[in-house]
Amino acid sequence: MQSLDRIAQWPVDNAAAVVLSREDGVVGEYGDQRRVFALASVTKLLCAYAVLVAAEEGALELDQPAGPEGSTVRHLLAHASGLAFDANRVQTPPKRKRIYSSAGYEVLADFLAGETSIDFADYLAEAVFAPLSMGESALVGPAGHGVQASVADLGRFAAELFRPVLISPQTFADATSVQFPGLDGILPGYGPQRPNDWGLGFEIRSAKSPHWTGLGNSPQTFGHFGQSGTFLWVDPVAGLACVLLTDREFGDWAKPLWTELSDGILAEHR
Repeated sequence: MQSLDRIAQWPVDNAAAVVLSREDGVVGEYGDQRRVFALASVTKLLCAYAVLVAAEEGALELDQPAGPEGSTVRHLLAHASGLAFDANRVQTPPKRKRIYSSAGYEVLADFLAGETSIDFADYLAEAVFAPLSMGESALVGPAGHGVQASVADLGRFAAELFRPVLISPQTFADATSVQFPGLDGILPGYGPQRPNDWGLGFEIRSAKSPHWTGLGNSPQTFGHFGQSGTFLWVDPVAGLACVLLTDREFGDWAKPLWTELSDGILAEHR
């Protein structure tokens, strides 16, 4: 793919990418598909999926109280619990504002561990990594940003997001649609968004501007990016998914290049 070849000119030491089509599977690759990178906040997609599997198994309920007073598992997944970004500290009552909270995912991990008596890293490995054959993936730090994985593994996860087998169609539909519509908030690195739409772990592109995906990505596009220079998006309208992992921290260098890459991929598959 010509669009992926452009990555060779980027100011990064190492990068790997994969593009998948819903109908044809892998349609493009770049770099070492098995090199392990730090995912940063792309971690949240995987940890959220483990929580959704737990809900399917009856280990917890999405509307079960968890976190601050008045908050539920659903609020924590959708960054609507009112918790601060990096501390288990209440900034606002639930459902008032979309406060992006890594701390909320640590609260979720502890909550699930308490409900199942299984360490969260082990639960994630058993519920998500093992059934999807993600053998190079592991949670080695906090549940908000501590997974390390390869592009090959995340490509398998992206394939699951086209045709879910670990969770039901209804749970998946909830996860990838807007929860608590109308909440404003700040999208890290891109500023205030009104509204700042989010699903259950998955950021929803909607009409956000500026944004880390392509200008041509549909409003239904969902995924996440990470401060370690990583992203994963799935565009259900285009029937395409892209995973990118790099070893350079996200910054202004990434913004035009990520958008150009995504738009190039979309253009090549129209």
